Amino acid sequence: MKIVMPGGTGQVGTVLKRELTAAGHDVVVLTRRPAAPGEVAWDGRTLGPWAGEIDGSDVVVNLAGRSVSCRYTATNLRAMMDSRVDSARVVGEAIAAAARPPRLWLQMSTATVYAHRYDAPNDERTGVIGGAEPGVPGYWAYSVDIAKAWERAQEEADTPHTRKVALRSAMVMSPDRGGVFDVLLRLARLGLGGPVAGGAQYVSWIHDRDFARAVAFLVERDHLTGPVNLAAPEPLPQRMFMHDLRAAWGVPVGLPATAWMAGLGALALRSDTELLLKSRRVVPGRLLDAGFAFDHPRWDGAAADLVARVRAGRARRGHRRSGPVAPPLPS
Repeated sequence: MKIVMPGGTGQVGTVLKRELTAAGHDVVVLTRRPAAPGEVAWDGRTLGPWAGEIDGSDVVVNLAGRSVSCRYTATNLRAMMDSRVDSARVVGEAIAAAARPPRLWLQMSTATVYAHRYDAPNDERTGVIGGAEPGVPGYWAYSVDIAKAWERAQEEADTPHTRKVALRSAMVMSPDRGGVFDVLLRLARLGLGGPVAGGAQYVSWIHDRDFARAVAFLVERDHLTGPVNLAAPEPLPQRMFMHDLRAAWGVPVGLPATAWMAGLGALALRSDTELLLKSRRVVPGRLLDAGFAFDHPRWDGAAADLVARVRAGRARRGHRRSGPVAPPLPS
């Protein structure tokens, strides 16, 4: 199949391209700064020659949007909103104008659309959409507004011949450098991977290979449309999440942090405390109902696999740096 991935140069795009290419698919990435074979220039806002890649393709997976790894200032939140809505709108315009439109449009969304809650998990049918929770920072509602506007841009696109699915994804855990797992593992290795603000808030996550397998599963399930949660079936409290990560690496202790300390940590990481403090208890109701089987449903096993891959990658890089060992001289 030909698969077009707008915004496919980030962490999630790297994961998907690696797995889809390995499966034999032709993957074209749309990016503002093309630098490799298979990458095509676009600006994420206006139609251009890039739209020719969508015409005749089989699947579009739109991942475009400003990274959430930043401080949630008014300027950055506006950039998050505009980059997501504009890219979804123009992808819809390209599909609508195609002589041979793709049969499927997978639009990235986020599990952040659900409410901050501890009492029950959020699936697609009974989950509570956030934005009106009492006692949380007011700007958290704007993150929910971004998610809703993102999905609405896809819903409103006039693409009658293309099935549309919104991927409400939890954090994708991969061993790649610079991703969320890399950041969390670094904290654990430094002894800072303890509970944050008590650690009762839920963490929803998905193993990178399960994420790619879920995308492939959705491609083949013509009856699935609308929002689909991409999250492992067993979210867990943050204190247990970090405990299992420390155990996988072999770190015995993780220092706890208060909410204000989390703010300092988020500032150092150029991120925001919402990513640490919001309780995201999200489960994959529609995937499970459709028969999808997770290879990594539990975090302890997923963390062990990811740690093993990180260590294997380091060993390979160390071997390349050291070079081949010279054979001994004859006696």
